[in-house]
Amino acid sequence: MVWRSVAWIVVFLGMLCVGAWAWRMAKDNDRLRSNQQALIEGVTYYKTRANESAASVQALQLEVREFRHLHAEDAQRIKELGIRLRRAESYAMTSTHTTLRDTVVVRDTVVVRDSVRSFSGTTRWHTIAGILWGDSLAYEVHTVDTLRQVVHRVPRRFLFFRFGTKGIRQEVWSSNPNTTLVYAEYVELGRRRSK
Repeated sequence: MVWRSVAWIVVFLGMLCVGAWAWRMAKDNDRLRSNQQALIEGVTYYKTRANESAASVQALQLEVREFRHLHAEDAQRIKELGIRLRRAESYAMTSTHTTLRDTVVVRDTVVVRDSVRSFSGTTRWHTIAGILWGDSLAYEVHTVDTLRQVVHRVPRRFLFFRFGTKGIRQEVWSSNPNTTLVYAEYVELGRRRSK
């Protein structure tokens, strides 16, 4: 009688383990299917109604070990910021390219007629080219930048123990050393309850 009870408990625990394993595999397959879809779709670029440049991309769902393998340099940078990667909620990277064309009037005390001078210069982050003729300067400036962002949980601390979540923080950094970040905002929207 006792052996039957033990046998039923073992069978029940075995079925529970198999069920948990199947649920985990189904969840991982859904994640991989979603990642494949995100990689196939890529980035969609568009203009807003206000003629602002915008981009849309489906999120990749990576485990911490996958992120460390695929984004080793970024994982190292996150570590240098003092953030534990396992506390990270999300990571984003956005690259920008800005082109500025304009003509300005040059004021000078010496007037040089029928003279055209050109100039250009290139660095890793900027390219400038232009022409100076008469009292006008026409120029074109190209700027390249990459913004990276990680959102992470800040743990509560008591003595040497870290537990729970005290808050959510966003860290943003630019790869262009000439860029100064002037504003950052992170809004976490609560999940809507179904009625």
